[in-house]
Amino acid sequence: MGFMQRDAAIYVAGHRGLVGSAVLRELQGQGYNNLITRSSAEVDLRDAEAVSTFFAETTPAFVVLAAAKVGGILANDTYPADFIRDNLLIQNNVIDAAYRGGVQRLLFLGSSCIYPKFAPQPMPESCLLTGPLEPTNRPYALAKIAGIEMCWSYNRQYGTRFLAAMPTNLYGPNDNFDPQTSHVLPALIRKTAEAIANGAGEVTVWGTGTPRRELLYSDDLAQACVALLNLSEDQYGTLLRDDEPPLINIGTGEDVTIRELTETVFRVLGYKGDLVFDTTKPDGTPRKLMDVSKLHALGWHHTTSLEEGIRHTWESTNGKLAN
Repeated sequence: MGFMQRDAAIYVAGHRGLVGSAVLRELQGQGYNNLITRSSAEVDLRDAEAVSTFFAETTPAFVVLAAAKVGGILANDTYPADFIRDNLLIQNNVIDAAYRGGVQRLLFLGSSCIYPKFAPQPMPESCLLTGPLEPTNRPYALAKIAGIEMCWSYNRQYGTRFLAAMPTNLYGPNDNFDPQTSHVLPALIRKTAEAIANGAGEVTVWGTGTPRRELLYSDDLAQACVALLNLSEDQYGTLLRDDEPPLINIGTGEDVTIRELTETVFRVLGYKGDLVFDTTKPDGTPRKLMDVSKLHALGWHHTTSLEEGIRHTWESTNGKLAN
């Protein structure tokens, strides 16, 4: 038994998304039986009064804040105002309500895009705010950085126990396969599946295939989140120091090239055609690898291999890539 009792009231915000749904599955699988969820139609987390009322009615002891407005480069570039406004509103309201409601522990989930565009590789937690951000998702990244700062500030001023976790690139069941807004792996799965369906002899991928990406299966992230919330007071306390942000990276500490990633997708889906790179298109960041030594020191390591994770993700679609 960890720190959280099996009957503890645990609120998973954003339970229908890639991260939230995985956390919910993990909690259910471990026998937690007092899980609180609400869809955005039931409680609009951008509405402070609605959030306050919801917390007063449900009194959660633990909160996993996985609700966010998310998207790929195109979506971030098209709707920058929506990304910064909605994310700031969601996290401000939930973090403040968690403090006012006496929540024991809150886990705020962000993204590796909070780190500088030219951060050292692998990226340690200490490189936060040491350089300029990637311009295409600055509004989203700044909102998440504000959330980390808010957790830290509430911990210092009010003695709360709020922790921020930054996952690397995620994939898994309930991923977004929309060709306009998806991230690299679901986009590759969709492109490959369509090539198979259409009998196409080749698949074209943007860039040179040389950039490296770290990918974490969503169920592994969920296991890490529950493990963090279940740390002993002593271990948890080491992450909540006054002199540095309450921040921990969650990843595999391993990466692959886009070429290797695409070839793995081909293998899992059984595609026999050719891989072509359109080198007139941009590569994006050359490398984004997380330093996960802090997480490994607490005893947690990922367990799902890339090939296994892609197979699970593909099987979860039943061959139907809903947008």
